[in-house]
Amino acid sequence: QVHLVESGGDLAQAGDSLTLSCVASGRSFDIGAMGWFREAPGKEREFVESISTSGFNTYYADFLKGRSTISRDNAGAENTMYLKMNNLRPEDTALYYCAAGAGGITAQATSYKNWGQGTRVTVST
Repeated sequence: QVHLVESGGDLAQAGDSLTLSCVASGRSFDIGAMGWFREAPGKEREFVESISTSGFNTYYADFLKGRSTISRDNAGAENTMYLKMNNLRPEDTALYYCAAGAGGITAQATSYKNWGQGTRVTVST
Protein backbone atom coordinates (compact mmCIF):
# COMPACT_ATOMS: atom_id res chain seq x y z
CA GLN A 1 0.00 0.00 0.00
CA VAL A 2 1.38 3.40 -1.04
CA HIS A 3 0.22 6.53 0.71
CA LEU A 4 0.60 9.88 -1.05
CA VAL A 5 0.39 13.34 0.47
CA GLU A 6 0.63 16.46 -1.66
CA SER A 7 1.47 19.97 -0.51
CA GLY A 8 2.55 23.29 -1.90
CA GLY A 9 -0.63 24.43 -3.57
CA ASP A 10 -1.32 28.10 -3.06
CA LEU A 11 -2.73 31.32 -4.43
CA ALA A 12 -0.38 32.83 -6.97
CA GLN A 13 -0.31 35.58 -9.53
CA ALA A 14 0.36 35.10 -13.20
CA GLY A 15 4.08 34.91 -13.76
CA ASP A 16 4.85 33.51 -10.32
CA SER A 17 6.56 30.21 -9.59
CA LEU A 18 5.29 27.46 -7.33
CA THR A 19 6.71 24.16 -6.15
CA LEU A 20 4.42 21.24 -5.38
CA SER A 21 5.58 18.31 -3.27
CA CYS A 22 4.33 14.77 -2.93
CA VAL A 23 5.55 12.47 -0.17
CA ALA A 24 5.11 8.79 -0.96
CA SER A 25 5.32 6.23 1.79
CA GLY A 26 5.43 2.53 1.10
CA ARG A 27 7.76 0.04 -0.47
CA SER A 28 9.99 1.59 -3.11
CA PHE A 29 9.09 -1.25 -5.43
CA ASP A 30 5.43 -0.30 -5.15
CA ILE A 31 5.97 3.44 -5.53
CA GLY A 32 7.55 3.07 -8.98
CA ALA A 33 7.17 5.84 -11.50
CA MET A 34 5.27 8.87 -10.28
CA GLY A 35 3.34 11.62 -11.92
CA TRP A 36 1.26 14.74 -11.57
CA PHE A 37 -2.21 15.23 -12.95
CA ARG A 38 -4.54 18.17 -12.61
CA GLU A 39 -8.24 18.78 -12.68
CA ALA A 40 -9.49 22.25 -13.49
CA PRO A 41 -13.04 23.32 -12.60
CA GLY A 42 -15.45 21.81 -15.07
CA LYS A 43 -12.76 19.84 -16.89
CA GLU A 44 -11.51 16.29 -16.89
CA ARG A 45 -8.35 15.26 -15.13
CA GLU A 46 -5.33 15.74 -17.38
CA PHE A 47 -1.72 14.64 -17.34
CA VAL A 48 0.92 17.14 -16.23
CA GLU A 49 4.27 15.41 -15.86
CA SER A 50 5.79 12.04 -14.99
CA ILE A 51 9.12 10.88 -13.59
CA SER A 52 10.68 7.43 -13.62
CA THR A 53 11.57 5.45 -10.52
CA SER A 54 15.21 6.45 -10.81
CA GLY A 55 14.38 10.06 -11.57
CA PHE A 56 16.47 10.01 -14.72
CA ASN A 57 13.59 10.07 -17.18
CA THR A 58 10.74 12.54 -17.33
CA TYR A 59 7.81 13.27 -19.59
CA TYR A 60 5.72 16.42 -19.57
CA ALA A 61 2.59 17.74 -21.17
CA ASP A 62 3.03 20.25 -23.97
CA PHE A 63 1.43 23.06 -22.01
CA LEU A 64 4.32 22.88 -19.53
CA LYS A 65 7.11 23.01 -22.08
CA GLY A 66 9.87 25.25 -20.75
CA ARG A 67 7.93 26.07 -17.59
CA SER A 68 8.50 23.16 -15.25
CA THR A 69 11.01 20.97 -13.49
CA ILE A 70 10.08 17.62 -12.00
CA SER A 71 12.37 15.78 -9.62
CA ARG A 72 12.30 13.18 -6.90
CA ASP A 73 14.28 12.32 -3.83
CA ASN A 74 14.42 8.60 -3.13
CA ALA A 75 16.76 8.79 -0.15
CA GLY A 76 15.38 7.61 3.15
CA ALA A 77 12.22 5.74 3.95
CA GLU A 78 9.99 7.96 1.81
CA ASN A 79 10.12 9.08 -1.79
CA THR A 80 9.38 12.75 -2.38
CA MET A 81 8.46 14.12 -5.78
CA TYR A 82 8.59 17.80 -6.64
CA LEU A 83 7.08 19.83 -9.42
CA LYS A 84 8.29 23.36 -9.88
CA MET A 85 6.14 25.40 -12.22
CA ASN A 86 7.34 28.74 -13.52
CA ASN A 87 5.56 31.56 -15.27
CA LEU A 88 2.21 30.42 -13.94
CA ARG A 89 -0.87 31.20 -16.01
CA PRO A 90 -4.52 31.52 -14.95
CA GLU A 91 -5.21 28.35 -16.94
CA ASP A 92 -2.90 26.48 -14.55
CA THR A 93 -5.58 26.88 -11.90
CA ALA A 94 -6.55 23.37 -10.84
CA LEU A 95 -6.45 20.69 -8.20
CA TYR A 96 -3.12 18.93 -8.67
CA TYR A 97 -2.93 15.23 -7.90
CA CYS A 98 0.10 13.10 -7.21
CA ALA A 99 0.07 9.57 -8.58
CA ALA A 100 2.39 6.59 -8.11
CA GLY A 101 2.71 2.93 -8.88
CA ALA A 102 3.23 3.05 -12.60
CA GLY A 103 5.74 0.73 -14.28
CA GLY A 104 7.33 3.62 -16.15
CA ILE A 105 6.76 7.21 -17.16
CA THR A 106 3.35 7.54 -18.72
CA ALA A 107 0.57 10.03 -19.29
CA GLN A 108 -2.08 7.34 -18.83
CA ALA A 109 -3.91 7.85 -15.55
CA THR A 110 -5.01 4.23 -15.51
CA SER A 111 -1.36 3.13 -15.26
CA TYR A 112 -1.03 4.64 -11.79
CA LYS A 113 -2.22 2.51 -8.89
CA ASN A 114 -2.15 5.10 -6.14
CA TRP A 115 -3.44 8.65 -5.88
CA GLY A 116 -3.23 11.48 -3.39
CA GLN A 117 -6.03 13.81 -2.33
CA GLY A 118 -4.74 16.79 -4.30
CA THR A 119 -3.37 20.23 -3.61
CA ARG A 120 -5.05 23.31 -5.03
CA VAL A 121 -3.31 25.89 -7.19
CA THR A 122 -5.09 29.11 -8.01
CA VAL A 123 -3.52 31.61 -10.37
CA SER A 124 -4.92 35.10 -10.72
CA THR A 125 -4.21 37.68 -13.40
